[in-house]
Amino acid sequence: MKKLDETLTMLKELTDAKGIPGNEREPRAVMRKYIEPFTDEIEQDGLGSLIAKKTGEENGPKIMVAGHLDEVGFMISKIDDKGFLSFQTVGGWWSQVMLAQRVTIVTRSGETVTGIIGSKPPHILSPEARKKPVEIKDMFIDIGATSREEAMEWGILPGDMVVPYFEFTVMNNEKYLLAKAWDNRIGCAIAIDVLKAFKNEPHANIIFGVGAVQEEIGLRGAKTAATKIQPDIGFAVDVGIAGDTPGVTSKEATGKMGDGPQILLFDASMVSHKGLRELVVDTAEEHGIPYQFETIPGGGTDAGSIHLAGNGVPSLAICIPTRYIHSHAAMLHRDDYENTVKLIVEVIKKLDRDTVNKITFE
Repeated sequence: MKKLDETLTMLKELTDAKGIPGNEREPRAVMRKYIEPFTDEIEQDGLGSLIAKKTGEENGPKIMVAGHLDEVGFMISKIDDKGFLSFQTVGGWWSQVMLAQRVTIVTRSGETVTGIIGSKPPHILSPEARKKPVEIKDMFIDIGATSREEAMEWGILPGDMVVPYFEFTVMNNEKYLLAKAWDNRIGCAIAIDVLKAFKNEPHANIIFGVGAVQEEIGLRGAKTAATKIQPDIGFAVDVGIAGDTPGVTSKEATGKMGDGPQILLFDASMVSHKGLRELVVDTAEEHGIPYQFETIPGGGTDAGSIHLAGNGVPSLAICIPTRYIHSHAAMLHRDDYENTVKLIVEVIKKLDRDTVNKITFE
């Protein structure tokens, strides 16, 4: 494995951490470790979202920058008498990316057990059945146990978290990074680096770097975190669709890895705030930061919850074009990550009270 620099070490620790919705303790601890040196105060809301505060001006507007801690995964629902595990998906999964993949089950004690997702072998299926994708309900997890009792002796119980197993990898082109859980530990990394950029930098606002919980099952943690913070401006930082692989038409997706952060115009959860969007675009142009526009008719980001908090919050989602999301391993480009941090930092520098009022009320 290539030697990892400080940034890659942080990204590896964030993506290696295991945390499906409702079980975000491990990634939250990693994010806390990395963001704490750049904060004045750090706390959690009642649902478990991490909220790190960096004050510039005491009465300045509150700026929320949220990544989400959770990743798509599974939960054990039942152990059969032969020791095979039934499971429930937690977050969106496409059945075709699941079979024969290695997974890690995390027991109540924190110990881990290795498993593999299995199904009835194709050799005994009819020719018609063989052509159809196996349905998730017909899959199971094999941990090599011979009975329910043996599985339980190993600490396995219904409700246990299951996450994909994958090794963080820097590709031959060192800008290309492959890992599980980019969705959305990259957003958490961006929130960390934004606060880091303001460590010794005066700013006319109060910045909140947030690791939200339970995004993948309904943008839930961002809702409670925004209720607690009561922000004046909200940014969700997430992954977007990269349309630069074979077979994808420009009608389906236009995002390209390496071409800069995606400014999300609308998705199923939110129409982006026009004034905030224009400020972000103008800032990118002014500083020569590459950017792309994106629209996603389905799905949403934490901005969908943030913009509805309190009396309403001008909000925008800024995304990193990413290949193969909601699978065992996704790929993104380091330049897009670094340019997203730069862009958000430069925008926050402009967000004094007058600018926020102008965005909000004009």
